[in-house]
Amino acid sequence: MGRSQHRQGRALELRHLQKPRSTARGLYCLQIFNGLESITSPLLRGRHVQKTNMSTTASAKDIQSSPLYNADLAPVSAERRTWSTYNYAALWVSMSVNILTYVLAASLIQGGMDWKQAILTVFLGNTIVLAPMLLNSHPGARYGVPFPVLARASFGVLGANVAAVLRALVACGWFGIQSWIGGEAINTLLATVWPAWRGNPNGTAICFAIFWVINLLVILKGIEYIRFLQGVSAPILLGVGLLLLGWAYFGAGGFGPMLSAPSKFLNTADFLKFLVPALNGAVGFWSTVSLNIPDFTRFAKDQRGQAVGQAIALPLTMTLYSFIGVAVTSATVVIYGTAIWDPVQLLSRFHSPVAVIISLLAILLATLNVNIGANVVSPANDFSNLWPRKISFKTGGVITCFIGVAMMPWKLLANHKTFIFGWLGGYAAVLGPVAGIMICDYFVVRRKQLLTNDLYLRGGAYEYSGGFNWRAIAALVTGSAVALMGLVISPVRFLYDYSWFVGFAVAFGVYWVLMGSSRKPA
Repeated sequence: MGRSQHRQGRALELRHLQKPRSTARGLYCLQIFNGLESITSPLLRGRHVQKTNMSTTASAKDIQSSPLYNADLAPVSAERRTWSTYNYAALWVSMSVNILTYVLAASLIQGGMDWKQAILTVFLGNTIVLAPMLLNSHPGARYGVPFPVLARASFGVLGANVAAVLRALVACGWFGIQSWIGGEAINTLLATVWPAWRGNPNGTAICFAIFWVINLLVILKGIEYIRFLQGVSAPILLGVGLLLLGWAYFGAGGFGPMLSAPSKFLNTADFLKFLVPALNGAVGFWSTVSLNIPDFTRFAKDQRGQAVGQAIALPLTMTLYSFIGVAVTSATVVIYGTAIWDPVQLLSRFHSPVAVIISLLAILLATLNVNIGANVVSPANDFSNLWPRKISFKTGGVITCFIGVAMMPWKLLANHKTFIFGWLGGYAAVLGPVAGIMICDYFVVRRKQLLTNDLYLRGGAYEYSGGFNWRAIAALVTGSAVALMGLVISPVRFLYDYSWFVGFAVAFGVYWVLMGSSRKPA
């Protein structure tokens, strides 16, 4: 392609971004000036995934030789886009039916809610987070690119590393938490079959290391191994949940006594003080995956399939499995006189070794599945984005394993306050702004139009200033600072209690204003 054509194509995109006209007209002008193949669905009305490459400023050969490219970050080809509604529903069932879903719901009971309040909080939180989840899913399904590459459109080809690393560090923390739970399960399992193990003061740490190694081996198998784990783990863990529910039903004397525990809050004001950060934590629970969901939707057959699968499975599965956590934890108050929110610790009190062994093995399998699917795929891609030529997906996964240990997950799970108010609320203040910036950029600034090849090039449409879009960085810092302000200034504590919402809204607004005040957004 000649230099004049290159300049014409770039100028046309920039004029389109500055002063949006008809989307269809913009696409057909791109066809005329840059020789695009026929685009049969310019507006992509949700029926089929965009199969054509929107960028013509560089050839496939050019991007393959770029330092920003590797095979793991490349756009997914049409023949590899095979995931249907079932696959996305199965993905969310397998990720939602996990120990941390149980722990999240159980921690609300331990915090003082009754069962109705806890279930409603979980349902509302997951319904809210579904919105950014589906919005960020769209570009992944349309252009076939993963989260760290998509972030280059808004943050710049190098600035995207800031957003990617923030997301990756949070995922590393979750990886460590899940690995610690898996280690606890192995420790309890060994103590059940080998009573002498109970006297080992380092038992939990040793088992944590064992489960960590198991995760590492699965990572080295690659992403396709995840689909196998999805198919077998969710039904098994659901069975464990039903087993616990049955035990609670008979142990407490029926659902009446189980669910009779009243709310500990004496008035509405006390309830709201706990509800607000709890709801924020419920949103923050999956705000991580709401950013990197393009890592999965890039394999979608069509937009409708991935959207329907997620919309059905996420809120319903989370709510239903949360009910098990709520009901069982409420029953422990009746049976033991105190709320036991850790299912592994609860299983250790069972008198049937067979039931304990089967249940713990199921927990190990399900925890492994969620750890790989939710906490490795994203950071592996994110770390790969830092140095595409040297860091592959598998290498990124290995890095995730080591950082997960360094984040000391045993402290994050110390109690329900540390888990909800500290961990969930803290990282929500950072990831909310990232989501606000990316959604604003894709839907408002660019109106869903990206030059795919330029996402892999230096000096392309997303170079900005030395590879960084400082407007996005400024919006990120502003959104996070406002949300975290509530930690240090008591009168505005509500800003931190609503950290994800505040960060999202502030960053969205600041980014929109800064991009609008610029002569050209790219």
